[in-house]
Amino acid sequence: MKIGILALQGAFLEHSIMLRRLGVQATEVHLPSELNGLDGLIIPGGESTTISRLMIDYGLHQPIKKRASRDFPIFGTCAGMILLAKKANDLPLEPLGVLGIEVQRNAFGRQKDSFETSLSIPAIGEETFPGVFIRAPIVGKVEPGVTILCQLNGGTPVAVKQKKLLACAFHPELTDDLRFHAYFLQMVEEK
Repeated sequence: MKIGILALQGAFLEHSIMLRRLGVQATEVHLPSELNGLDGLIIPGGESTTISRLMIDYGLHQPIKKRASRDFPIFGTCAGMILLAKKANDLPLEPLGVLGIEVQRNAFGRQKDSFETSLSIPAIGEETFPGVFIRAPIVGKVEPGVTILCQLNGGTPVAVKQKKLLACAFHPELTDDLRFHAYFLQMVEEK
């Protein structure tokens, strides 16, 4: 199995480390040709406007969008969730628009308002998952066909799945817990 990690900006190295710990070949993606031969793709956290601009500049926006429409497995974390969404409030550029959610960027405030919390995610097991939220988005609207995998205590969705698309508002790559990445790899294997 070979998983690409969009390596234009953000926490791509951390995702690579997680995949290698799971025994999976990880490769950085900078150009459209590097999407060839991949079994799945991770769009990391970072600065969503910057990543979006670079995706357009490097010709990656349309090839990724096209793959997503063909049930190609894609996992977006934080900024990656924003970029996959159908609508992202306050994003100056158009997101990929492939995941049936509407998100609000920086929903919890500035960098200083970042936090960690224990999350209940039944799809990955009974034990709670360490949620690391850094200038994180939240999901506002969810279209039919999107499964909510995790909600904060107030009911705000922070992890969703739609066919082969997986997205979360938190940063599993900044923890030692491999379960969320393993869940994505399971989705890839099922294709």
